[in-house]
Amino acid sequence: MPIPSKHGVHRRALLRDHVYESIRDAIVDGTLVPGERLRDVELQEWLGVSRTPIREALLRLERAGMVVATPGRATLVSPVDAEATLDAQQIVAAMHELAARLATPVLDADGIAAMTAANARFAAAMERGDAGEALAADDEFHDVLVAASGNEALAAVLEQWTPVLRRVARRRFDSLSGRESVAQHERIVERVAAGDAEGAALASRENWLSLRPEAQAT
Repeated sequence: MPIPSKHGVHRRALLRDHVYESIRDAIVDGTLVPGERLRDVELQEWLGVSRTPIREALLRLERAGMVVATPGRATLVSPVDAEATLDAQQIVAAMHELAARLATPVLDADGIAAMTAANARFAAAMERGDAGEALAADDEFHDVLVAASGNEALAAVLEQWTPVLRRVARRRFDSLSGRESVAQHERIVERVAAGDAEGAALASRENWLSLRPEAQAT
């Protein structure tokens, strides 16, 4: 068969991901609140795209439990559910534990420096009370290990389930309790720099399990 051009595929993938990320982020940051009705026409107007990438994005969000769709009726933003968030937390913690275990033996000085810089940005954002920037810096910190792990399946699992946990993490980063993550990050960097894969894995797992979804769900 003829080999199709990849250019259109890339553009479509980028558009689809952009739409998904825009709706996902609006749910995580509270712009779209639990119970909010997501209307295709309004989403099309907001994002400037056709109905197809919007429906694809909503299906991805439904699989992660961030929206609830009733066929023929409405798609609503899901409430923050303690049990569902705890389920996601256990998966996310396990994946980051594995990422640290795989990445530590291969991470170079530049990777360690990137983690240290991301944690500095995280600490500064926490001091300013900027939860959005704190979340972004926290993602940058952990993404170094995820990328270095070289495990694409691991990254795919995290892409699906991390946003569920981020809805609660944002509330934590709005409060003083989130500042303990700075020291937890430092511990992870310390273990990685020492080449202690098991110690880094356990420290990463502890960091993700320190969140208390049951205390913050509504």
